[in-house]
Amino acid sequence: MARAVSNNRKLLNTVIAWTIGILIFFPILWTILTSFKTEAQAIADPPVFLFFDWTLENYEVVQERSNYARFLWNSIIIAGVSTILGLIIAIPAAWSMAFVPSKRTKDILLWMLSTKMLPAVGVLYPIYLIFIELGILDTRIGLIVVVMLINLPIIVWMLYTYFKEIPGEILEASRMDGASLKDEILYVLAPMAVPGIASTLLLNFILAWNEAFWTLNLTAAKAAPLTAFIASYSSPEGLFFAKLSAASTMAIAPILILGWFSQKQLVRGLTFGAVK
Repeated sequence: MARAVSNNRKLLNTVIAWTIGILIFFPILWTILTSFKTEAQAIADPPVFLFFDWTLENYEVVQERSNYARFLWNSIIIAGVSTILGLIIAIPAAWSMAFVPSKRTKDILLWMLSTKMLPAVGVLYPIYLIFIELGILDTRIGLIVVVMLINLPIIVWMLYTYFKEIPGEILEASRMDGASLKDEILYVLAPMAVPGIASTLLLNFILAWNEAFWTLNLTAAKAAPLTAFIASYSSPEGLFFAKLSAASTMAIAPILILGWFSQKQLVRGLTFGAVK
């Protein structure tokens, strides 16, 4: 009886998980399918799902109209460098809060997280003026800085959570053996927290890749990443859904491939320290 109940529960959980997965993936699938339709088929009512005239015309138009490689390279540079800089800053900060906490550590963590609740548009104007004064408007450097700063609270929080699961006695033993602070972080703490650091890196790379608000408002042409590439297919004449879907598919393809090949590492890192 107990085994039957357990099997039914597993089956129910499996069905629920697959249902949620399909619901989450369906918009992506629909975008990919729409990218192979004509504009007429893309806005057909009722919508056509699989039985339509497949075409590569939208991808050809997108390639002719835009320099996809330039947008892709900008996204890689902005997402990659901002994530690495965030880790360089966040690892010592998280180490300090995890192993040398003060009375205000929790308050500082909550304050850092509260900055994510601030509407971005509320600080757009002053940041825009600062960028103009510094001469970094529509530059990769400017976007790297702003993307790194908006994701820094998440990086610190994630690393702090992972570091808290590492026994402090191990670090104390390394100090007794004469390890310096740099050696302690680089050669003791970092290797033990590799799953957590890797998942933090991957998650924040994805967040930086998908950042749209700041990239659309602080760039024009030179430093525009793939989010601006997608937005360029919305015009006063209307939305070209098939071409917009093709541009979106080309923009999300690299990050989907990265997520697919790194899913095991991401799951391992997100569950790091969950079981004592």
